Amino acid sequence: MAQVIKIKKGLDINLKGKASDVLLTGGKSDSYAIVPDCYDGIKPKVAVKAGDKVKAGSVLMYDKSHPEIKFVSPVSGEVTAVNRGEKRKVLSVVVKPDAEMAYEEFGKKEVSSLSRQEIKEAILNAGLWPFIKQRPYDIVASPADTPRDIFISTFYSAPLAANFNFIIKGQEPDFMTGLNALVKLTEGKVYMGIKNGLSIKLGSVETVGVEGPHPAGNVGVLINHTKPVNKGEVVWTVRPDDVILIGRLFNKGIADFSRLVAITGSETTERGYIKTIAGCTIKSLVGGKLLSSGEGRVRIISGNVLTGRKVEEDDYLGAYDNQVTAIPEGSDVHEFLGWAMPGLDKFSASRTFLSWLIGKKKEYTIDARTKGGKRAMIMSNDYDRVFPMDILPEYLLKAIISFDIDKMENLGIYEVAPEDFALCEFVDASKIEIQKIVRNGLDLLYREMN
Repeated sequence: MAQVIKIKKGLDINLKGKASDVLLTGGKSDSYAIVPDCYDGIKPKVAVKAGDKVKAGSVLMYDKSHPEIKFVSPVSGEVTAVNRGEKRKVLSVVVKPDAEMAYEEFGKKEVSSLSRQEIKEAILNAGLWPFIKQRPYDIVASPADTPRDIFISTFYSAPLAANFNFIIKGQEPDFMTGLNALVKLTEGKVYMGIKNGLSIKLGSVETVGVEGPHPAGNVGVLINHTKPVNKGEVVWTVRPDDVILIGRLFNKGIADFSRLVAITGSETTERGYIKTIAGCTIKSLVGGKLLSSGEGRVRIISGNVLTGRKVEEDDYLGAYDNQVTAIPEGSDVHEFLGWAMPGLDKFSASRTFLSWLIGKKKEYTIDARTKGGKRAMIMSNDYDRVFPMDILPEYLLKAIISFDIDKMENLGIYEVAPEDFALCEFVDASKIEIQKIVRNGLDLLYREMN
């Protein structure tokens, strides 16, 4: 019988706008882009210039520190722009797609007959390596490392999260091939978190049942409750959608970046899934599907409401995102007496409003307002109520802010990622950008230790 993790601490935010298990029209984009800011821990070096012709799988840029880590074009076409910011920082490499897709051929391969090094080289050459991340530091994994274990969570528990059971339909062979490839990349085990109650037999993959409120589906929770990361150890994490991409590489011999993206949120007119290609424009996904057309009325988020990135329609889908969410901006809302009202239609993590009497089944519409200004960190145990890892979040955050390396190590910095603190940020009465603090702390620690 598989191990079962039961999470009690956490918080489910029941928002209006869940995606139905249906396919929607859309997803055809007039341009696609690789955005380096989506990948933590890399220093991009552009390998193309405007006007170059590329195929799907052709190298657009690579990492200066690890040149073997390549970032490839998701489509065939013409490079139209290499956008740069201050100090010539690479912002994006944009490709205009051809009418007919042409792929770089990497050759079909039987995973069972390949060595660890051959599998690693195949993933690197096809530009799929950036989808493998490591802890500590929550950055793109180093190909020079051999991970102690690899962790995958197929249980999406974030608000309005995509349904992986729908995403994987028809792609089971690619998923299994991807898992078999990952098994060969570690001397330890591949742990896969699944929603408790499902019965899955995956041979050499260790399945772990997970149940409880969000963040039960976070891979960090799976690591912490299964086999925590100690100093000097490295583990890798892979999103299940990206396991499919890896399997597709070996089964088809091409870098096929097509994926299903969930369209969610209270400000959408259609909710479901769109088949698209990674790096597409947001407009190709939500164009004509938003309720409010007024400027500044809708907050579009690439990802979920807790960890996603604010985007405009001309921006591009995040590299790791399988969800786009639209919620009210809230800039035009003026409430009479505000918090002093009973609040039957307002979500509350505590019992501030009477809405807690209605029960957990009510769906809420929450806008993007923070509803308060920044203030000193309040030690109220609010973080502990929603943080199910064996870590003291307030003390770890204070150690990060003061950059006390010894305390950071003792308090568990090596096994966390910013997403693990998303609920802490949501319930925080101090309105502190906690995820940003954690990201900055991990980046500083990485530079200091390396």
